[in-house]
Amino acid sequence: MIRAEVLRVIGANGENLGEISKKEALEQAREAELDLIEISPNATPPVAKIMDYGKFQYDQKKKQKVQKAKAHNVEVKSVQVKVGTDENDLSIKAKRVSVWLNEGHRVKIELFLPGRTKYLEKDFLNDRLNRILKLLTVEFNVTEEAKKNPKGLYTIIERKR
Repeated sequence: MIRAEVLRVIGANGENLGEISKKEALEQAREAELDLIEISPNATPPVAKIMDYGKFQYDQKKKQKVQKAKAHNVEVKSVQVKVGTDENDLSIKAKRVSVWLNEGHRVKIELFLPGRTKYLEKDFLNDRLNRILKLLTVEFNVTEEAKKNPKGLYTIIERKR
């Protein structure tokens, strides 16, 4: 599968064997009862290593699992508020949003507008949406300004870094 005629070869123990022909590198790999694996095909000359291919694949999968475990998935949590929601209920929801922000999640705050409330003044609706933002105890950035959706208005926030 290796197309280049001249390779920079690394031995089984990590020693640099220098630039040698593909044929000679394959012979050295057979003598060691290992495989010749092209590691960096875009380099000039391409870099190949003499090693066990099964072990190479195992190590690659192991590295991918470790990277996947370290990756923190940011979830978008959602909280819904209505126009007439009382201050006490808002403070309870604001505490929950603050906890989510501290955990590193993004939070979508929706102002649910049933029926005729969809046609109220935009400034009034934005004020209603901002009431919960004023109660938050965590510093945050607004990633999406207030936008309309079929249910009403929403905004997305995340913790300030």
